[in-house]
Amino acid sequence: MEFLLHILAGAAVGFAIGLTGVGGGSLMTPLLLVFGYPAPVAIGTDLLYAAITKAGGAVSHHRQRNVEWKIVLLLAAGSIPVSVLLHVFFLDAAFQESPEFESLLTFSLGIMLIVTAIILIFRDKVRMNALEERPEFFMQPIHSHRSAVTWVMGLLLGACVTLSSVGAGAFGAAILMTIYTQLSAVRIIGTDIAHAVPLTFFAGLGYMLSGYVDFVLLFSLLVGSLPAIHWGSKVSSRVPDKVLQRLLTLILLCLGGYYSFY
Repeated sequence: MEFLLHILAGAAVGFAIGLTGVGGGSLMTPLLLVFGYPAPVAIGTDLLYAAITKAGGAVSHHRQRNVEWKIVLLLAAGSIPVSVLLHVFFLDAAFQESPEFESLLTFSLGIMLIVTAIILIFRDKVRMNALEERPEFFMQPIHSHRSAVTWVMGLLLGACVTLSSVGAGAFGAAILMTIYTQLSAVRIIGTDIAHAVPLTFFAGLGYMLSGYVDFVLLFSLLVGSLPAIHWGSKVSSRVPDKVLQRLLTLILLCLGGYYSFY
């Protein structure tokens, strides 16, 4: 019965991913916490789940030439070392066994859920400015040093994703839209997904080596989600985008507020 429940949960989140393009870490980790899994297990399992589910999307975008690999490498040069260093020097065995460990992860999850919801609220404005190539005045220095800013943003993404499993989707895409205004939305999404695969894999690998990945749970989630992602992507064209965005934003804000003060 529990295995079937996990399959249904994977299907629900997979459908949300296919429908909105957002929801992997934002919905899966809170759902696993509701099921009673400890925060480290929920985050570690979700990270590997994200790496596997996003891999197919990355391959598809690469075949369609929608991935800017130079940007992926710049982001990964910041995000992956930070993730590894966090696991080696901060999330060590002694800290993982302390009460503060789960509190830190839960708080990080809550903050990132709120940030993701805020990004969704302003996503249309960011996208419009990107398409019209009209960045605000304070964005000019960022555009003048894109490579350095991209690397720094990789550092930030690496820390956020490792500590909460949230951020590789909407957060990463919003950052790229702001820095690279000349890129189309589909190339932004393709590049973001391509970077998310190695980041979530290395972040999840750290949790796995510490024994915080439930492989039976991971398998059941994948069984439910992989076909549901495909189904959700087909249905998405029939549902108003604004309705989906408002619903998802409301859910993320509620969950973020709850886990921030958990």
